[in-house]
Amino acid sequence: MLGLKLPTDPRWVNIVEKNIDEILTDHAYCEQKAASTAISLIVSFPEYTDLIKEMIALSREEMGHFKMVHDIILERGKTLGRDRKDYYVIELLKFFPKGGSRTTQLVHRLLYAALIEARSCERFRLLSEQLEDKELAQFYHKLMISEASHYTMFLNFARQYGDRTEVDKKWKNLLAYEAGIMKNLSKKEMIHG
Repeated sequence: MLGLKLPTDPRWVNIVEKNIDEILTDHAYCEQKAASTAISLIVSFPEYTDLIKEMIALSREEMGHFKMVHDIILERGKTLGRDRKDYYVIELLKFFPKGGSRTTQLVHRLLYAALIEARSCERFRLLSEQLEDKELAQFYHKLMISEASHYTMFLNFARQYGDRTEVDKKWKNLLAYEAGIMKNLSKKEMIHG
């Protein structure tokens, strides 16, 4: 369903199990960044009314997810740690050349967002199926469903605003590029790392 070319190494969950506090902090910041992405799209592309409506709702939802993760951190007697660089996203954002028309820039940003949401969904599925902490596993199952709808929303907007054939070609190439990035990841207690 997600179209990812390289699945996450299932042993990644073993790393997470040993570092739950770290993954929760990283996850909280991922939710915050997702909300920021939605807000950035509103600021950058205000003329796309249907996109704006969805991004308003998405920014609220993602900040709600941030609060949920933060609450779990507090319930465990911890505090939110510091944000770390997301090397997955840093590498991913190198794929498309900078510049181009506003429409091209929008399509590229939507495709990046779709892929990040797809990978998050895949990771949340693994956590929901393999975490020994059943309460946390159930939490990730709920988020997995949400992330799947985000992925399709972003991909559908890219197809709506760009030429469908060209967008699908870019999507296919981006998926292949992302698989190359993933070969060097899945070794840290990060949602994408």
